[in-house]
Amino acid sequence: MAPTELQQYSLAQVAEHNKPNDVWMVIHDKVYDVTKFLAEHPGGEEVLIEFAGKEATADFDDVGHSTDAKEQMKQFLVGEILEAERKKKVTTGLTINKRAALIAGSAMAIGAGLALIFKAGSKK
Repeated sequence: MAPTELQQYSLAQVAEHNKPNDVWMVIHDKVYDVTKFLAEHPGGEEVLIEFAGKEATADFDDVGHSTDAKEQMKQFLVGEILEAERKKKVTTGLTINKRAALIAGSAMAIGAGLALIFKAGSKK
């Protein structure tokens, strides 16, 4: 049996669902109707209402939601964004963790280089 295809929505259609009694949002190109979840949201309903009718991926990811939270989201999935309007995946962007690793690696390389310089200088 083939998986069911999700209803396709434009960003403009999602934007119409921007009231406290009608809250849709986009996370990773998927459309969620979280209206019935407002009172249960651990971060408070205001956080969800703030993103009503909007793209919320970056903020959702920044919070670091648990696996359970991501699993729970599935019950609120109503569709996905039209292919032509989806965010293009940028492979050149660095996440905070990748930036931190790059900085740490650079610092280690500089430290190793300085150690070699000082070691060579102490032999004179």
